[in-house]
Parts: sequence; structure tokens; C-alpha cells
Amino acid sequence: MPTIDDILARARRRLRRVNAADVRDELLSGAILVDIRPQAQRDVEGDYPGALVIERNVLEWRTDPASDARIPEAVDHDVRWIILCQQGYTSSLAAASLQELGLRRATDVVGGYEALVAVQSPVPTP
Repeated sequence: MPTIDDILARARRRLRRVNAADVRDELLSGAILVDIRPQAQRDVEGDYPGALVIERNVLEWRTDPASDARIPEAVDHDVRWIILCQQGYTSSLAAASLQELGLRRATDVVGGYEALVAVQSPVPTP
């Protein structure tokens, strides 16, 4: 039986993960940063400026261009979704799930929100 570490490693092999220092350039190139952390965590840690908040439990429905529950940004399968969680674990699994939907450019941030705060020092808005 595979462990969660095995599943995580398999997911990450499919991703071209983004380093925190490169997120700004990705956003300037049209990528969409999606914060999947739960509200309670964002209340404590703060929001990341410019990130679109879509909690993990509805991510696939909101980003799938074929879904009736999609958001306006989900225009096609070529959108560059960059998924953000607290430390970069859940986001890897989520990005791999988006790739299974055909969102081939989906990926996540190495080190998650904590890495972004450390590298770019945004002013969190609790």
C-alpha cells in the first residue's frame, strides 16, 4: 500500500513547481495564484495580496472550464493555476488533481505561504 509520502512524491514528479521568489514574475505573466487554505488558517496567518481564495474542498469545481460551478477565470484548460497552501504539501496534491482534469499548467509554490512571506515580505491582511 502506498503511503502519503509516496502519493506526494508521485504528484510532485508531474509538477513544475514554482519557487517563492518566482511567483511575482509568474503573476505578471498571467498566472493566477489560488490560496486553498481554510478560512481559520487565513484568519491566523493572513491573506496573501493578490491571491484568489478558493478553499480546497471546491477547487476542482471552480477551476474546471467544463464545470457549471466554474469561476470566470476558468476560461480554458490552458490557464496557469499556481496553488498555495501553508507549507506546500496540500497544494502539490491539489495541483496534481487539477492536472488530472486536463489543467496541464497547474502547479504549486515550493514552501507555500510561509515561503512567500519569507521571500517577498508582503503585509498580510488578517
